[in-house]
Amino acid sequence: MPAGCARAQSGTQTPLCTFTEYEWRVTMSTGFRARPQYSGRVKTPNTRPKRATVHEVALEAGVSRGTVSRVINGERYVSAEARAAIEAAIVKTGYVPNIAARNLVMQRSQAIGFVVHEPHSMFVEDPNIGGILLGANRELSGAGYLMTTLVIDSADDTERIGRYLSGGVVDGIIVVSARRDDPLTAVIRRLGLPAAFVGHPPDVDDIPFVGIDNRKAAEAITLRLMRTGRERIGMVAAALDRDSGADRLAGFTRALGDRFDPGLVSAVDLYSYSDGLRGMRELLRREPAIDGVFAASDSLAAGAVDVLKEAGRRIPVDVGVVGFDNSVWALRTEPQLSTVDQPATGLGERAARSVLDQLAGEAPQLGGIYLDTPIVWRGSA
Repeated sequence: MPAGCARAQSGTQTPLCTFTEYEWRVTMSTGFRARPQYSGRVKTPNTRPKRATVHEVALEAGVSRGTVSRVINGERYVSAEARAAIEAAIVKTGYVPNIAARNLVMQRSQAIGFVVHEPHSMFVEDPNIGGILLGANRELSGAGYLMTTLVIDSADDTERIGRYLSGGVVDGIIVVSARRDDPLTAVIRRLGLPAAFVGHPPDVDDIPFVGIDNRKAAEAITLRLMRTGRERIGMVAAALDRDSGADRLAGFTRALGDRFDPGLVSAVDLYSYSDGLRGMRELLRREPAIDGVFAASDSLAAGAVDVLKEAGRRIPVDVGVVGFDNSVWALRTEPQLSTVDQPATGLGERAARSVLDQLAGEAPQLGGIYLDTPIVWRGSA
């Protein structure tokens, strides 16, 4: 008989392949293997190894299944001797906890949502988002959680993500770049999800946030730029529909005081290099004699630097330029950018820790957590 084939008999399992009666008699009488006619149903043997069970671990360790479960779930009240025996038994049997079943019982997914309310292009281009994401993921991984990353680029995305979150697929959520009247905020409130914002939407006071004092930082670097003797200082402002952009403009305005000229503010949509090009061209059109520029992000500032160079303006001799973030963009320009150091990785870590603390039963810290933003002074100003 061909290897892996068996003759069908009454009451037996369906054969892996079937012979006609003629082929079977030929094979049995001559000793030569007759070519089988396959029925079209080839059954593949199940080669997946059998999963070790809690019962097997308990037998190996010589303890009860309840004691094994307590060790697996990280509970106390297990003797050091029993714990050591169980851990050795887990290694020997190759036991792997059934996370899906455990999460179902505990009503936990062991996942945290990381929602970025930015266009897809910005998710790739903005190094701050990447820093926040890596910081959050590091903190969550250390606590045994997975991070599910979601990007909102449209109203349809918001609706889909709202439905997704309503399915109980995450235990908590971190939100980056939320806007005023953001529908996602209403979903978080309705579901009662432990949450933390990176940044502070102005209409949200009942959800924890981690951020920086954008207004104070923007004022500080603008004053530093003014002390270099600049007379006509403009700003490439961006993202005025959220707290970071609006507060940076407010800080710039406060630093200039009576010298503030609203005509020297060029407002663009995003913290992007291309918007920096567009915003700086507009500033030069309005004021060819401009000698100082505060850009609301390093990527905007990099675009501004390139436009000024194209126009024959020397940096910093003719125009001093400062940015915001201290991202990789600040090191790409020539000369390198003077900028505000925004601790993106730290923001992600603290936001993740806030969510984890809420999951552990701690009361949310509603006053906000603010991180420091020192100025990094380089050659561009």
